[in-house]
Amino acid sequence: MKITVIGTGHVGLVVGLSFAEVGHDVVCLDNDPRKIDALHQGRTPFYEPHLDDLLARALSRGRVRFFADLDPHVNDAEVIFLCLGTPPLPDGEADLSSVEAVTRRLASLSTSYKLIVEKSTVPVLTGDRIHRTLEIYGKAPFDVASNPEFLSEGTAVHDFLHPQRTVVGVESPRAEALLREIYEPILRQSFECPIHDPCRWHGHETALVVTNRNSAEVIKHASNSFLATKISFVNALSCLCERVGADVEQVTQGMGLDTRIGSAFLHAGAGFGGFCFPKDLQAFIHIAEKNGYNFRLLREVERINQDQMDMFFQKIKHEVWVLRGKKIAAWGLAFKPGTDDVRFAPALTVIEKLLAEGAKVVAYDPKAMDEARREMPALQYAPSAEAAVEGADALAIFTEWPEFRAVDLDRVRDSMARPLILDGRNMFDPAEMRHRGFEYLSVGRP
Repeated sequence: MKITVIGTGHVGLVVGLSFAEVGHDVVCLDNDPRKIDALHQGRTPFYEPHLDDLLARALSRGRVRFFADLDPHVNDAEVIFLCLGTPPLPDGEADLSSVEAVTRRLASLSTSYKLIVEKSTVPVLTGDRIHRTLEIYGKAPFDVASNPEFLSEGTAVHDFLHPQRTVVGVESPRAEALLREIYEPILRQSFECPIHDPCRWHGHETALVVTNRNSAEVIKHASNSFLATKISFVNALSCLCERVGADVEQVTQGMGLDTRIGSAFLHAGAGFGGFCFPKDLQAFIHIAEKNGYNFRLLREVERINQDQMDMFFQKIKHEVWVLRGKKIAAWGLAFKPGTDDVRFAPALTVIEKLLAEGAKVVAYDPKAMDEARREMPALQYAPSAEAAVEGADALAIFTEWPEFRAVDLDRVRDSMARPLILDGRNMFDPAEMRHRGFEYLSVGRP
């Protein structure tokens, strides 16, 4: 099937290249000509495992084309996926200006039936707004559907090709039939998997959840808000564990074996970040309040997350005592391993506080330093994890990159001015670290 994807960010590019991988002909549109030029040359604009390979395969097979101009390509396909940014406004509401502008343009240019599919994370009732805009400004027939994405950065290609569920919110049989046809290779797992050999998912059907449009829009925000709630719960729990001498990892192991709870997202740390959870949490709170409900639970989830970052900073400050003039090494800048995304990353929040107190911070991240430089150009960056800790008065760990587990810890200890580690991701065993001669503090462990 011919598909158009508008937006080539962390969602749109994964969506477009994955659809091309399973056999569709895809046109990807973006208003950034430099990004389009790079994609034509086989270069992805951000790091995501397997995405470079998907791009190379799609280009070699002629299944994907990239353009910076929307107008000539509106009628290239019957189905158009909107993968546009919806950043938070100062009050937490999602900024839908890009969605509205593109919808108006589609309405004025469409000359035949179009299925417009929301793939961006949008507030409930956005589909109604898109539908009304198309009615006002367009003449061609159309349907509007919601097809929320459930992609985790670092595993986004896997998540799209092997989903736990695919949700489509539709208001007509025609829209449902088109989306079923598009997703059939993924629902039946009938494609040749480009990332697993052999692929254990091959031939195993995946779930398709068909709802009305409003329900699909709520599912996305509710899912991310619930996961954020689990993280804030375990972070609050870690504060109690530290005060009573309990080990949060032993506690969550005991909790997670209960299938009603599960172990996923029960990992204490220095707080959650990334573009999705903080943004979607704020947006869902605003959606609730706009519709007359005070979602106090989610406000507390948000507050706990901010407190967790501040408490980690205070822990560093307490141990180092006077920060001014002290060298603090930082391992990890991305909000999670497997991505170069530093948006709302706890590392940057804490580092900003350290710099404000006069500390000299030297950071290393295997993938995210270029992105971090755009956010914090004044921060010092090291060429390796080992180089970052030389002469450091403390090491703060913010991202659990696998390569950090492989470093020579004895060399790290000997090169530091003070062998003090504050582990915001609980990467190491406390007893072993003490045995190696480190002062070692983690999150929620005695």
